[in-house]
Amino acid sequence: MKSIGIDIGTTTISGVVYDSVEDRNVHSVTVDNGSFIRSENDWERIQDAGGIVDKAAGVLDDLLEKYPEVNAIGLTGQMHGILYTDADGKAVSPLFTWQDGRGNLSVDGDKSLSDSLRGKYGKNVSSGYGLVTHIWNVKNARVPKGAASMATIGDYLGMYLTGRRRPLIHISNAASLGFFDAGSKCFDAKILEAEGVDTALLPEVTKEFSPLGEYRGIPVSAAIGDNQASFLGSAGLNEGYVLLNMGTGGQISVLSDKPFESEGIEARPLTADKYLLVGASLCGGRAFAIVERFFREYVKAATGQEEPQFKTLSALAEKGAQGDRSLRFSTLFMGSRTDPSARGSIGNISEDNFTPEAFAYGVFEGMARELYDMYSVIKRGTGVSAGRLIASGNALRMNPALQDIFSEMFNAPLQLSKYKEEAAAGAAITAAS
Repeated sequence: MKSIGIDIGTTTISGVVYDSVEDRNVHSVTVDNGSFIRSENDWERIQDAGGIVDKAAGVLDDLLEKYPEVNAIGLTGQMHGILYTDADGKAVSPLFTWQDGRGNLSVDGDKSLSDSLRGKYGKNVSSGYGLVTHIWNVKNARVPKGAASMATIGDYLGMYLTGRRRPLIHISNAASLGFFDAGSKCFDAKILEAEGVDTALLPEVTKEFSPLGEYRGIPVSAAIGDNQASFLGSAGLNEGYVLLNMGTGGQISVLSDKPFESEGIEARPLTADKYLLVGASLCGGRAFAIVERFFREYVKAATGQEEPQFKTLSALAEKGAQGDRSLRFSTLFMGSRTDPSARGSIGNISEDNFTPEAFAYGVFEGMARELYDMYSVIKRGTGVSAGRLIASGNALRMNPALQDIFSEMFNAPLQLSKYKEEAAAGAAITAAS
């Protein structure tokens, strides 16, 4: 039995063909997303929803041409963001992505909208969460005319493929929009109504990996959140595994039977009776890219040549692991979900440790420390302990020094995820099940 998984990421779109008999990916492909729309507002991060689903459908069609025996299609994609659809199921807005900053804008001359909502309701919501975005749009008369519902980009791809007029979204995606009760698995309708939200726009929610319909005669499953898909594609439903992801952002995910939440920690539904306890850093692997850009620009100024510095920095970090490791680097370049105004820093600088190798190592240590601190909150609240670390994302795959830092910090063995395209693999596995 073969199934296809499609993953719509922020910067790329991936597809895999999974063979459930051999338990392996037999083919994978990744293309650039390239759909960001230039905006006059520096806080706005939007993408062309129509262009995304056209490109994703193209990836799917190419895979079906190569593997016509495929009998299930699974979907996943970037979480939190929303788009609006009309009564015919067509997009009437761009995709407001998870990076969108309108929730950080002030609503009363003082607090940001997300801070105000957290303070009023005690809910763990941040800018970029779909219903925070929607509440801002409501308060500023920016909801598109003709909007009949809202969906994530993965849900919209499902509608696009099957011809559905109303979205049916899995609990993993529903929870990512915010104001969703992980226990009852329902939206907090009373809170939303108090904020002026017309709850008729809320999508229908399913607890199961339900079929949406068919595409070219093949069943298409409801899209699941990319975090949950990555966990399934990397660790399955194994307890004691901790999934570390270093992509554009960073995430730590732990499987749990109970929906524990704390500041900076979310309980994300995975199945009808399982949850992922998740901490997310806004920068993650991007911290490494920011530092690389700094050194690349220095080299260009010094030599006139612009060359990537990733390999050099990685080699320096490995050397730094053997030397003075007392430099303290905070990689909060973009703040955190709980404090968007926070910024990074370098501390404990001395004559002996202010070296290129200690600097490079310190960046990696700072990236790891941010996720470890979130894990510590989960451990204190639940008693869960890391038995094994599963690493995903290019920043981890390509940097042995970062892998070693995580393993030492967590005091647990680390292995790379079996599949490079974990989220797409998870979606394919889900469809096959």
